[in-house]
Amino acid sequence: MVTGPGRRHRNDLPIGRRVAELRVRRGMTQQVFADRVGKSKSWVDKVERGVRNLDRLSAIEAVARALGVAPSVLLRGKTRPEPATDVGGAVERVREALARHDVHGSGSDGPQTPSSVRDLDHQMGYAWTAYRNGHHLQVLRMLPDLLGDSRRVCHAQAAEASAADLLVRVHRLAAQMLVKLGESNLAWLAADRAMTAAAGDPRRVGLAAISLAQALRALRRGRLAMTAALAAVHQLDPAPSHERPPEEVTLTGTLLIEAALAAAACGDAAAADLTARAAHLASMYGDQHHRDDDGIGFGPTAVELARAITALSIGDHHRAIAIHRCATSAELWQRLPAEHRAAHLIDITRAHLDLGDARAAGRALVTADGIAPAEVRIRPAARAALTAVLHAGPTPADVARLAATVGLTQQ
Repeated sequence: MVTGPGRRHRNDLPIGRRVAELRVRRGMTQQVFADRVGKSKSWVDKVERGVRNLDRLSAIEAVARALGVAPSVLLRGKTRPEPATDVGGAVERVREALARHDVHGSGSDGPQTPSSVRDLDHQMGYAWTAYRNGHHLQVLRMLPDLLGDSRRVCHAQAAEASAADLLVRVHRLAAQMLVKLGESNLAWLAADRAMTAAAGDPRRVGLAAISLAQALRALRRGRLAMTAALAAVHQLDPAPSHERPPEEVTLTGTLLIEAALAAAACGDAAAADLTARAAHLASMYGDQHHRDDDGIGFGPTAVELARAITALSIGDHHRAIAIHRCATSAELWQRLPAEHRAAHLIDITRAHLDLGDARAAGRALVTADGIAPAEVRIRPAARAALTAVLHAGPTPADVARLAATVGLTQQ
């Protein structure tokens, strides 16, 4: 499509130009489109000309719905690669947001704080989608406002159960993002806030306990992590599995996986039994049952990946690699979120390196970078693994290119 001098790929178009193109394709005038999104014709015209930025997720959702497309269609090509040095400042802004307790201020956009739990819950849906797709810098940029806005809105609507749900979701996302970035103590704080917001509700406690267990494992408190996950399991409905709703079984299975990983991390033999319990639940409901709105993906493949990492944790590297290869060669592997797949590939590099196979470790990192680049380019664990690969011997060209992109050099 010609958009000026020369040609530009459609994914490179500014978001306003993509809105205009889709609107015209659907035969809508600016006025008709404005009526559908609840805005003025002048607002639409400014968005399409790039005079007004379309950068709030609630607005993007409304526009996408009116156009009959997924929000990702509008966002595609919008995000540009950013240097890892941006991460430190973003983490500090999250830290500041967690440290604040005021309920009367406004967000970074002034007085435009979302007016309802529902508005924020929609934004959280996009934030979790970005997280699952590995768009971690986007998530980091969103978190400070989400933390502040949710605190203020939920203070005003504290009587609503949905307010507690929102606070749990926001703080869980913050905790899981911070674990990835090596900010374990800050992650524990966010996860503890999620547990407080859960207010004893079994489902909310279970969701919060997932992130709490991850934060405690990152702090090398494996037994505490296992205890937290299993305590949450015990609070859920004790009815037989076949009588429980799929979403509850999914939550229970995910908690059992977290407990198994924590057990393996501290050398507890219970890891095998816990993964077996999770596998039993997964065999009943299958990989198609995901609670994507809560950031959970559970099924047989997720259980097998956990088996591989528990084997790795207890030093059985050959078994870890065998399970990994079987699980990742199956069709269901591709159904897991990009974040989950890339994170697993980074974890399994430890087994390759301990077995002296630096080439396989390098291939795993390059593959992970192709799936979710931010997993490799901003996570300390990935940088450490890549450094180990560089030091292990001759480096293949694709690994060398990745190292240069990340900012590492072979010594």
